[in-house]
Amino acid sequence: MRTSERGIAFNERFEGVVLRAYRDPVGIWTIGAGLTAASGVVDPGPGMVITAEEASRLMAEALRTRYEPVVNRAMPGAAQHEFDGAISFHWNTGAIERASWVPAWASGNMAAMRERLARWNKGGGKVLPGLVRRRKAEADLIQYRDYGVPLRAKAPRGLARVTLDLSRDEVRAARDALKARGYAVGEDTRGIAIDAVRAFQTDHDLTVDGILGRATLSTLQRSIDARGKSLVGGGLVAGGGAETATNVLPHDLPLAWTGPVALALGGLLVAYLAWTYRDILAAKLQARLPRVAAFLRSIK
Repeated sequence: MRTSERGIAFNERFEGVVLRAYRDPVGIWTIGAGLTAASGVVDPGPGMVITAEEASRLMAEALRTRYEPVVNRAMPGAAQHEFDGAISFHWNTGAIERASWVPAWASGNMAAMRERLARWNKGGGKVLPGLVRRRKAEADLIQYRDYGVPLRAKAPRGLARVTLDLSRDEVRAARDALKARGYAVGEDTRGIAIDAVRAFQTDHDLTVDGILGRATLSTLQRSIDARGKSLVGGGLVAGGGAETATNVLPHDLPLAWTGPVALALGGLLVAYLAWTYRDILAAKLQARLPRVAAFLRSIK
C-alpha cells in the first residue's frame, strides 16, 4: 500500500514544508517536510534550496523507500486511512515496529489503541502540546477516517501567517519570545506582526516570507535554548528573564584551584556553546562582523 494524497497532506499539516535548509531545534540540518540526512534521500546543508516540486518528490521517495515498507510489514491488511495515520506516526517517531498501540489496533481494541498512541507525546522528557494534538489526530484518522481540517490559508491583516498546527498558547509563547529579543510584535495579541517575523528571519538568514513555520520556529527555539544555556554573567548570549542560566562551576574544588579551574571550565563551555549555537551567534555578529557571521553559517 502507498500513502494517499490526503495522507501526505495530513503529514505535511504537522511537519510543514520548508524549501530552504535550516537547523532543527537540536541543530540537525533539515529541509522539505522534515527531511534530514537520515532520510537517505537528501543531505541538507547551508544554503541548500529546493522547489516545492522537489520537496514533494523527496518526500514520496523517502516514503517509498524508508517508511511505507515498514508500515506495510507492521500493519498488514490496514485500510487506507489506517495506513495513512500510521505513516504520520512512523514519519514522526520512526518507532512503529515497537509501538504498543499497533497490537491493540490489530486486535480491534480501539480504546487501547488510542490510549497507547497518546503516550507518544513527549520530547526531551516533556509533554509537548503539538505532539498531544498530533497523536489525537492520528488516532481519529485511524479509527474514524477523519483527516481533519486544512489550516487557514490567511491571517488577519498585518499578522504573520501560521503554517503549522499551533495552539493559541504556542503562538503566544512565540510572540513573547520574539518580544523578549527586541522584535516589535505589535499590539494585536491574536498573533505576531508580520514585520517582526520578517526581521527575525532576516537576522537569522532564513527565507524572508513573514510566515511563522517550521524553520522560523525551530530557529527561535534554538535562540531560546542558547540563551538558557549561557554562562552566568555573560557568555554566548546575554541571559535574563525566565531564561536564567545556572551556575556550572563545581562547588567542591579546593579554594586555591577554584579561580584557574573555573576560568578553564568557563572557557571550554563558552567554546562549546559557541560551536553548538553558531547559527545563533552568527545572527548576533551579523551587523558588526558580517564575514565572521557568513563563515559560521557556512559550517555544516
